[in-house]
Amino acid sequence: MVNETKKTAGLDFFGRYLTVWVTICIIVGVAIGQLFPQFPQTLSKFEYAKVSIPVAILIWLMIYPMMLKIDFTSIVEATKKPKGLTVTCVTNWLIKPFTMYLIAAFFLKIVFKGLIPSDLASDYLAGAVLLGAAPCTAMVFVWSHLTKGDPAYTLVQVAVNDLILLFAFTPIVAILLGVTNVVVPYDTLLLSVVLFIVVPLLGGYLSRKYIIDKKGLDYFENVFLKKFDNVTVIGLLLTLIIIFSFQGEVILNNPIHIVLIAVPLIVQTFFIFFIAYGWAKVWKLPHNIAAPGAMIGASNFFELAVAVAISLFGLQSGATLATVVGVLVEVPLMLALVKIANNTRHLFEK
Repeated sequence: MVNETKKTAGLDFFGRYLTVWVTICIIVGVAIGQLFPQFPQTLSKFEYAKVSIPVAILIWLMIYPMMLKIDFTSIVEATKKPKGLTVTCVTNWLIKPFTMYLIAAFFLKIVFKGLIPSDLASDYLAGAVLLGAAPCTAMVFVWSHLTKGDPAYTLVQVAVNDLILLFAFTPIVAILLGVTNVVVPYDTLLLSVVLFIVVPLLGGYLSRKYIIDKKGLDYFENVFLKKFDNVTVIGLLLTLIIIFSFQGEVILNNPIHIVLIAVPLIVQTFFIFFIAYGWAKVWKLPHNIAAPGAMIGASNFFELAVAVAISLFGLQSGATLATVVGVLVEVPLMLALVKIANNTRHLFEK
């Protein structure tokens, strides 16, 4: 209990004002991109399969501390608890893509009809669908960490969703958009799975095994792990600075449409979160499984969505802009959901 209290206290400085730090980092990122355009230009050279290697390294740093905490025998145990997997898989694949289409179409083509030209509204709808068909792979580990989720179960949930993603993404997008030439950049998808799951998982396993064998479990839990207390949040903030140094021009050139696109994305995010979270509560799942499970559906694999939008519709398309708005709104929204999950933890206590 003492250790857990200290651990929580160690995160207070960042955790309590995380929304403020995120806002500052977004502003700093946009400013850097505008004032020092050579910064994103240089970083863009370090890219493979449309995945930024600097961003991948920072995300790896965010995930690695959580992988360290996994007792890897618990992964096997997690697969024996199918309810949590059922909630996240049904929500992500049988509900989320279709509600994203309906909600986005309602706002972009009906509510905002007088503000957005029809052809552009269709482009924005396409981008929203690409976001809705791609549940989160990497950042959900951060949201799980902030809600004290079960890291082993979160890993299993993400891994199962990634397997489904390999087969379900293309037909879902094709059906919803009526686009027959959907070309999924599988190199982007597979590289993301390797970088954001396989590498940190292997690194966490080998590090945990080596440290415990050499120094013992007590040293590992009470000394080694403490060195990584704030690494996850710091990695998140640095990642935002880099991402928004790339997106500043798009954001500044389309302020009104960005707000309009953000509305259905925000509605969808809260809607999907409460479906999964409420379902988990009805099924009496523990909070450390319910919260991350709801976060997976609420957040998006925006790297994949942006890459597919560019390949299908072009870099300057409305669809690509909509996926970029997904990047813009995701972190503040997910932090709000983290707060909701943490404030309702008592509802899941027996």
